Amino acid sequence: MAQNTKKVEDTKARLIKAAGEVFAQHGFRASTVRQICQRARTNVGSVNYHFRDKQGLYKAIFGQSLQLALTRYPPDLGLTDQASPEEKLRAYVHSLLLRLMGEGLPAWHGKLLAREIAEPSGVLGEVVEHSVRPLYTYLGCIVRELRNEENTSDEGDSIFLTSLSIVGQCFHHHIASHMIESLCPHGVDPFSIEQMTDHITRFSLGGIRALGAAASRQD
Repeated sequence: MAQNTKKVEDTKARLIKAAGEVFAQHGFRASTVRQICQRARTNVGSVNYHFRDKQGLYKAIFGQSLQLALTRYPPDLGLTDQASPEEKLRAYVHSLLLRLMGEGLPAWHGKLLAREIAEPSGVLGEVVEHSVRPLYTYLGCIVRELRNEENTSDEGDSIFLTSLSIVGQCFHHHIASHMIESLCPHGVDPFSIEQMTDHITRFSLGGIRALGAAASRQD
């Protein structure tokens, strides 16, 4: 009994690992169950048995991958309640870059996330409410705190766009890292998470303060 359970779990683990690699390389639509099963060294029926179909497998690995990344690198990186909003912003940027490029996660994790954003399969919409929206809400609170605005559930266009800009910088450094490497001046390491964290944080703080000053002048 125990041996059968171990065999089932081993097959499931091999399918998740193989599927992550295949989906990250080819995208959801271009990947096939046969490709995944060949890489996992198991029969095609095992996908139906464990995950019902290709979409069920994709949803399972996508959700598991996001949860693993958030558990290992939470958006506050363990800061205390006394942390300044500047420290919170840096931790948020640092944690996102670590979830995209850091160690301790499957090699396919960051690429799978980038592919899903570029080529939506429909699965992302199902995990937005549970995983993505809370992150945006938290970042919006940090931006509001930096701008000394009342922390309400209504983010407003400016807060939302500012949050998108911060996240967009992180994703660009990840997705375009090899292109950046060929363009970058001496001394810039496109794969240095600490260097990217410091720059994106400083750049974003400057932009947030400039937006706040402009809003004050309009009042």
